[in-house]
Amino acid sequence: MKPKGTKNSFTERVINEMTLKMPSLSVNEGMARAAVAAFCSQLDPNATEIADIKCAVSEAVTNSIVHAYKDTIGIIYITVKLCSGNLVRIEIRDRGCGIEDVERAREPLFTTDAASERSGMGFTVMESFCDKVRVYSRCGKGTTVTLFKRLAGR
Repeated sequence: MKPKGTKNSFTERVINEMTLKMPSLSVNEGMARAAVAAFCSQLDPNATEIADIKCAVSEAVTNSIVHAYKDTIGIIYITVKLCSGNLVRIEIRDRGCGIEDVERAREPLFTTDAASERSGMGFTVMESFCDKVRVYSRCGKGTTVTLFKRLAGR
């Protein structure tokens, strides 16, 4: 619990927002990462910050494509919020199968799809490129991954 009167470091005023909705087709992963990076450019990130955002978004979207909808096509929703304090908040949501055990899924090298040569590093990659990653999932209802990245600012 945070002391009364303090500010949560990931709660800032939204200054601009974008929403994308796309089918879970692998060809859309590149479009998602490019669109999110272009939108985030309003905060004047450096090249490393843009690369970090693109990698994290790529992993989250790929997880939805590969795991959430397995042998079917569903919808992936992406919301990007640019906030005061140079905070970027990116939410990637699906209505797929959900994750049975989120804590286990976040362990490096854990995969439910070893037959397809998946490395089990998706969440680890997201965590390495973002300041914070939140995962909420319900079996049969879908998963929401929220990425937080505070940019250095100029």
